[in-house]
Amino acid sequence: MHLVKKLLIGNKYSNFVEEFEDLFSSHPNYPSLFAITDSLSLLGIENLAIKIPKEQFAELPDIFLTLYKGDLVLLTKGNGAITILDEKGKKTKLGIDAFLLDWDQIIIAVEPNTDKQTAVSKKPNWVLLGLPVLLLILLSSFLNGYTVSSLLLLGASVFGLFLSVLILQEKFGIKTELVSKFCNMNQEASCDSVIKSDQGRITGWLTFADLPLLFFGANFFSLLLNPIQSVGVISGLSLLAIPFLMYSVWIQKVKIKKWCLLCLAVSAVISVQGIAFVFHPLNFGTAVLPTFLTYLFSVVLIFSGWSLIKPVLEKEINATKEVKELKRFKRNFKVFQSLTKEVKAENNLQKLKGIEFGNGDSGTSIVLFLSPSCGHCHKAFEDAYKLYEKNPETIRLKILFNVNPENGQNKYKVIVENLLYINSVDSGKAQKALIDWHINALGIDAWKEKWGVEVHDMLVNNEMHSQYSWCAENEFNYSPVKIVNSKLFPNEYEIADLYYFINDFEEESQLQYDKNSTVTV
Repeated sequence: MHLVKKLLIGNKYSNFVEEFEDLFSSHPNYPSLFAITDSLSLLGIENLAIKIPKEQFAELPDIFLTLYKGDLVLLTKGNGAITILDEKGKKTKLGIDAFLLDWDQIIIAVEPNTDKQTAVSKKPNWVLLGLPVLLLILLSSFLNGYTVSSLLLLGASVFGLFLSVLILQEKFGIKTELVSKFCNMNQEASCDSVIKSDQGRITGWLTFADLPLLFFGANFFSLLLNPIQSVGVISGLSLLAIPFLMYSVWIQKVKIKKWCLLCLAVSAVISVQGIAFVFHPLNFGTAVLPTFLTYLFSVVLIFSGWSLIKPVLEKEINATKEVKELKRFKRNFKVFQSLTKEVKAENNLQKLKGIEFGNGDSGTSIVLFLSPSCGHCHKAFEDAYKLYEKNPETIRLKILFNVNPENGQNKYKVIVENLLYINSVDSGKAQKALIDWHINALGIDAWKEKWGVEVHDMLVNNEMHSQYSWCAENEFNYSPVKIVNSKLFPNEYEIADLYYFINDFEEESQLQYDKNSTVTV
């Protein structure tokens, strides 16, 4: 995923990164190459996936995705050599001839963005994230006295907390470029394999991945409350933890046969804290009980807090995964097609005259039967119109009305009469009037003042009858009625969901066109 992100940023599509992540992770064919190219196409980013002869390598762009020894990598050209970045974050520099020997010749390239107004992708603001920690330290230093040893131990605890967060991110499957690079420095290293291994489980709730956060968290709060006396307790406990650290190393070496570099870094920090005990042994004087009580309070505080936060995090992460899996299912075009239904008198539907956007050759045809008094119709039209605005060449939008022309008590009937009349005279004005009603939400009086005319036109009345009768024939006694490519739109979907199927409709339309052409010949 981070390879595509770098490809987009390298081609000045930083503002598309977040939307691409959502499209790609929820694609029915995730994580295939097709899922990448299809997601790029949905974003309107020109891309190409093709097999290239080695002789044409020099003609390729400076940055693109490609397959190398069967793995997807990001390739960057420069100074007569190339750099490849793999999915684990490892960079390798190669000569062109050496690269071509193992090159699989399949590439994914995108057209560079020439828009200078492209937004910069969002990055975590570490200043804001670290501000609460800094404020706590400053408050503690104001209330308590610090020695050099306590300051060094406090720094070690903060660094340990940072490592703890990275370990938990890896455990919960939250991948970051920083961790990927660090954890996959060589073939024997794999933080993911170690952290998620069953060997690291202590109880049903507690694992080795939780221990660094609990230990360094307790150390941090203990030092804030009692910086001088806590040095001996923390260094002593760190010394006692060394056998457990050796056990952790043994598990990685013998059982899992992979190294977790984050875990080794945590072990190193704890070992350094243990060495501090030699220089600052615990003073078993009158202050020993208050010191232990302070540390015990810190342990209870951090343990209680994590026991409350962890289930919430796990539920949220699992819910996010389930949503993505459901979106993959929902975005399956075959599933969507299976839920559509045929409508009666399709030919008569084509004859109805409504307000149209787009051209008749589009692969996706959306027909909406609306009612001016229907709140849901506002959203349906707005979603459809926004979809058309993003894809004007591939979507045709046609607006009809399901309003009884004989109902004189319906004060909104005049809106339909005016819209159909304006459309018969000037379709462009009818489009603007429709947008004013459903999107700009002009009130009925303001809308009539802007667009209203005295309508006494039999053709308009007949057209209203035809549209209302067609709905009655199909037993559509509601609005909005949504029809896509002459089939009833499923209730399980929103109009906005059509965004995911535009490419499928285009392919389907092209196949139908080719089939008809073959029959004609």
